[in-house]
Amino acid sequence: MNGEIFNANPTVYASKRSTRKSKFEAGQSLWIDEQYQPEFSSESEVEPIDEDEIFDLIRSIADPEHPNSLEELRVVSAEQIKMGDNHIMVEFTPTVPHCGMSTLIGLSIRVRLMRSLPQRFKVDIRVKPGSHQSELAVNKQLNDKERVAAALENPALVETLEKCLEPVGGHDSR
Repeated sequence: MNGEIFNANPTVYASKRSTRKSKFEAGQSLWIDEQYQPEFSSESEVEPIDEDEIFDLIRSIADPEHPNSLEELRVVSAEQIKMGDNHIMVEFTPTVPHCGMSTLIGLSIRVRLMRSLPQRFKVDIRVKPGSHQSELAVNKQLNDKERVAAALENPALVETLEKCLEPVGGHDSR
């Protein structure tokens, strides 16, 4: 974080609305149906999570160089998220092939998901194949537990991460 800007003039796109529909939009009742009384189960029941929910978690992460979200810069999209049983793979696309902030962007995605998801999920963060000149090195750093843990012990890096994880454009609910 030496102040060098790797992409001084990125293309900014409009944010899309979430693809998930609320119960109201889907034509379902917002009130509890008297005929439908769900069995309240124990906490051990697993709640399913889909790609759209993962995208909603990461779309508002701020780019470290610009006052835009990762979604607005097309660094992340719902199509770049793949899910298995307890496995999530997030692919992201740096704005330029020589982006020096790719590791920080990937770490921001990882930290947001670590803080938001149950521990049962294994998360892989990867640079989109062919989109970065140091793709293999960045992927290795982002998916190595020891390297991630060491990065999160660096106070200056954690401060920068926290800035990236703040909502972009004042969309905070506080």
